[in-house]
Amino acid sequence: MISIICNYNNKNNLNDYLLKSLKNQSIDYELILIDNTKKKFTSAATALNYGGKKAKGKYLMFIHQDYELGSDTWLEETEKILNNIENLGIAGVAGKYDRNCISNIKTGFPPVLAGPMQIKRPKKIQTLDECLIIIPKEIFENIQFDEITCNNWHLYATDYCLTIKKKGYDAYVIPMGGYHASPGYSFSEEDYYSTVKKLRKKHKHDYNWIYTTTGSWSTVYPLFMQIFYQKIYYWLGLDKRFFSKKTNK
Repeated sequence: MISIICNYNNKNNLNDYLLKSLKNQSIDYELILIDNTKKKFTSAATALNYGGKKAKGKYLMFIHQDYELGSDTWLEETEKILNNIENLGIAGVAGKYDRNCISNIKTGFPPVLAGPMQIKRPKKIQTLDECLIIIPKEIFENIQFDEITCNNWHLYATDYCLTIKKKGYDAYVIPMGGYHASPGYSFSEEDYYSTVKKLRKKHKHDYNWIYTTTGSWSTVYPLFMQIFYQKIYYWLGLDKRFFSKKTNK
């Protein structure tokens, strides 16, 4: 069984996307909703750790409130895929192994493919996007989200991927579709760059580059220079921090 954990602050988004797509799923699931409309939790890591510790399923799926599963058999198909992945530490629906984003989902308004590379079978990657991630319960019982490094709403899945890979597990993008209503570029720059700085420090001895769906970050070159050049690229319309709208033909 899959346990679905969602921290939400907008009931309309929750009802219109996630809950709507769960109504007619072909298998049973456990749903754990974390009501954060009153801002009880100040970071995704603390909220999701709280929900994850309550979960009883074989797999724990942490999902955004504005994510819509791609079909009524999505959970059933996904569980079959996960059962056949060896050495699984974490899986998701969008991620990077270098500068290329891999995903079968659509995002934004109007919907476009979230990355230039689509897949037909699970693909090992370096990091995953936070919109939907799945962790085996036996892994999560030993490794939770880092509430100190990720003390806001950014990059907690990135950190988790890097951490479990150092412990010998693998991270995968799975070939499952869906729709993420978020346009992919709304975030607090101050909090985001603060987390990038902490990620670089935490993982610098193991990774020269940290590739995420919201940017590629060197652990060697000064961060202020990287931020400066990314802003230049953004102003020139060449920004690569977010999902590409280019698709394979």
